[in-house]
Parts: sequence; C-alpha cells; structure tokens
Amino acid sequence: METLLLGPDDVAASADIAAVTDAVEAAFGADATGDVQMPAKSYIDLPQHDGDFRSMPAYIDRTDDEDGWEAAGVKWVNSHPSNPDDHDLPTVMGTMIYSDPETALPLAILDGTTLTRLRTGAAAAVATRYLAREDATTLGLVGAGIQAYSQLEAIAQVRNIQQVVVADIDREAIAALIERYGDDFAIHEGPVVEAASCDIVSTTTPVREPIVDAVASRTHVNAMGADAAGKHEIADDVLADAKIVIDDYEQCTHSGEINVPWSKGTLDDDDIHAEIGEIVAGQKPGREDGDGVTVFDSTGLAIQDVAASHVVYEHAREQDIGTAFPLVGTDT
Repeated sequence: METLLLGPDDVAASADIAAVTDAVEAAFGADATGDVQMPAKSYIDLPQHDGDFRSMPAYIDRTDDEDGWEAAGVKWVNSHPSNPDDHDLPTVMGTMIYSDPETALPLAILDGTTLTRLRTGAAAAVATRYLAREDATTLGLVGAGIQAYSQLEAIAQVRNIQQVVVADIDREAIAALIERYGDDFAIHEGPVVEAASCDIVSTTTPVREPIVDAVASRTHVNAMGADAAGKHEIADDVLADAKIVIDDYEQCTHSGEINVPWSKGTLDDDDIHAEIGEIVAGQKPGREDGDGVTVFDSTGLAIQDVAASHVVYEHAREQDIGTAFPLVGTDT
C-alpha cells in the first residue's frame, strides 16, 4: 500500500472545518476518558539558530463510537522567529506522519503547518461551544495573522457571529483579513480594548507582556498565543477573576497563558476549573448560569493533530486528493 503525500493545498481542500472541530472535540473527550496515549511534547532547543524543534506523538482510540475510528501519528514542528527576515521562510513549519495503528504503515505525510492552523481554530471552536454564551454574536480578534483566519472560520461554525473587531499593530494584516471576510461579516479594525469587549475574544499573539487588560463581564476568551514559557497575553487580574479551562495541565502551567502568573504564585490549582476534555466528556460542567468571564488556555495537543489528520486523510482518500508514492519497501 502506498503513502499519500498531502501538501498545503491538499490539506486545506480536505479539511472541512466543522468535521475537524467535531474530531478534535472527540479527541479531547477521549483524553479525559483515558482512551489516548500522548507522551509529553519533547523539545530540541537551538539558541544558536534562534529556534527549536518539537515532536508531538499521539494515539487515539474512538472505536467505541458509532462511527468508530482509531488513529496515530507524530508531528515534527519548529519555531524559528528569525526565519522570515533571514531566510524568507515561515517562523513555524510542521510535518505530520499519520500511521495505521494496526500495521504501523505510514498512511500519509501531511503539511503540518496548515494542519496546525486548522486544528488550533477547531480547539477554540470546541471551547467556545462549551464556554461562550449561547447568544454570543460578536468576536474580537487580537492578532490578525494567519491563525486569526481559522479562529474566525471555526468559531463561526458554533456561534452566530455577526460582527468582528480586529486589533493588530500590522495594518496590512488587518486590511487583508477584512478584505477576505468583508462579505461574510460586519468586520472592522479597532483597538484591543474594543476587540476585548466582544462576546468572544481570540488572542493569537506572541507577546510576553499582557495586551488584554480588561474584557466585558460575560466574555469568553480563547487564549491561543502563549506556547512557551514567558509568553503572556491576558492580564493577571482578568485571569484571576475568570473561570479558567485548560487543554493540558503540564503544558499550560509550563508554557500556556497561565504560565507567568502560575510561576509567580498568582494562580494555583484552585484557579483551574477543568481541562477541556473533562467538560467534553461530561465530567465537569462548561458554562453555567451566573458565570462571568471564561478563559480557555490552549497550548495545542498532539491528539488534535492526529484527529485533524484522520479527517483530512479520509477525505483525501475518498476524493483522490494528494500524491501516492511507495514510501515503504515490500522486502521484509
């Protein structure tokens, strides 16, 4: 059997965002019920190149579902902030190997960069589904980079988004986002304070000093930007007063949005309401009557990549998308 090579356009063409969101939701739930294997993300630090590598393996067993499936894979991803200026390459690039759990055959090699963007948007949509008000119609985007696109597209699948406020220091990025979605939403540029006053806010910046100092009294925040120790988008007092939901305890306390106040002792275990998987699995409640601000701290989990790969691979195979090639020899 051949392996399917799926480049960026192939992944995008095969990734229905609603299906990816449902698969990521199922993966979160499986994590809470013990139906995944997900070793800790490992790092290779390369300060001499202003970057690092990260490996993210996982296995998901959803065979008990009505449309049961199981999947395994590993993502090899980097972060090299100097790449755009020094090498005309993206800061983050990823490669995903998606394998058959029964035989270990590499079923597909996928562009992990596009996959990461899609599954990250899907994670925000899952959190929004469980934590945002049902009547939420406004979305603030703090950061207008490529991740903002999938945030908007995914969140609009789970809430009736009508108005979008975009805040960023890059005016060209804002203009590009508005041009892309101007026919679909009432979307306009605004300061961070206006974006943060929306019903739902997604932050996707790499800052190390908080830029969101206040939010509206019943806002849901998807804090997506912090992925390394020291990164911090949301003011400590906002976090301290919020109902905080995380994707993974170890990752979030080390490198998620809560990592800085956690290291200072401003936040502790009592401030964490749940992991998102516990809410999906029905083990803990999501949004409840009387809840004010809710925050989802997302660091990105390998099970999200595997779940998204499952959706992409199945669609690509059915629609004859991608390039098949003999990666594995027939000699035993």
